[in-house]
Amino acid sequence: MNAQTAVVLGATGFIGNLVTEELVKDSNFTTVRLLVRKPINASHAKVQVVVTDFSNPEKFAANLGKGDCIFCCIGTTMKNVKGDKTLYRSIDYGIATDAAAFGLKAGFSKYLLVSSAGANAASSNFYVKLKGETEEAIKAMNYPALHIFRPSFLMGERKEFRLMELFAKGVMKVVGVFLIGSLRKYKGIQGRTVAKAMVQAAKLPPSGTGFYEYKAITNLAAGQ
Repeated sequence: MNAQTAVVLGATGFIGNLVTEELVKDSNFTTVRLLVRKPINASHAKVQVVVTDFSNPEKFAANLGKGDCIFCCIGTTMKNVKGDKTLYRSIDYGIATDAAAFGLKAGFSKYLLVSSAGANAASSNFYVKLKGETEEAIKAMNYPALHIFRPSFLMGERKEFRLMELFAKGVMKVVGVFLIGSLRKYKGIQGRTVAKAMVQAAKLPPSGTGFYEYKAITNLAAGQ
């Protein structure tokens, strides 16, 4: 496989940080470009940190640069946007779809998106609907390779403390054993597993659009 240049959006978040770690360890990737809002420390020779104003289309497109694959791990919470759904949409949908459009124009052939279990553009639930709309918008761009990951509850240690997530982890450990068959996609999954699966997907030959839920994510992360 030819050496690849990867761009990561959301590198300071839970999954984005883990994806970055996996890319740095993988010899198939020689350049890992992180587009971030504020400066961060990155000591590895592979890593380029590019402070980006995502609200400025020209600068956003220029900072994306040239490369092979884009890992979109962008995401926010209602708490972070103080309940502002318009702002929420501008992040989860706006940044994700802008990056996809700019990347395709720049010659990127692979786009890897962190979405959500149950994503559905026709849903009445704001979050589920938004994720579904984002998927559909990027799918319509016809990337040579589009990998859409739909994890449910993300497990693992985060940098920020979230009391409700701590409670939810305990609940998921109990109910997870009962989530079988069509409900398996709602099982909690380790963030590291999702990150490994995304990096593995980026090394696959282009084959159109692929959707990955719990079982497919765990299999891909294990190299199956």
